[in-house]
Amino acid sequence: MPVYDYRCTDCNSVYDVFHKGQEIKEDVVCPSCGSSNYKKLISAPMVSISSSSSSKNFNPPPCETGGCCNGGVCGLN
Repeated sequence: MPVYDYRCTDCNSVYDVFHKGQEIKEDVVCPSCGSSNYKKLISAPMVSISSSSSSKNFNPPPCETGGCCNGGVCGLN
């Protein structure tokens, strides 16, 4: 079930819309101003890491630039 991010071109607010199947343009309405004028945004996919019996502790390497990638997970790229 896809969730898409949008930016309202009238009031500039950012919001997301959960679509049950494919994207339906009539479902994309700004919750702040009610406008149906929008720009679809590119969003990063969510990644989850599950633990298994073979990997006891996973410690990602620290971010070289001082926290640019949400808690030092840039080594996962």
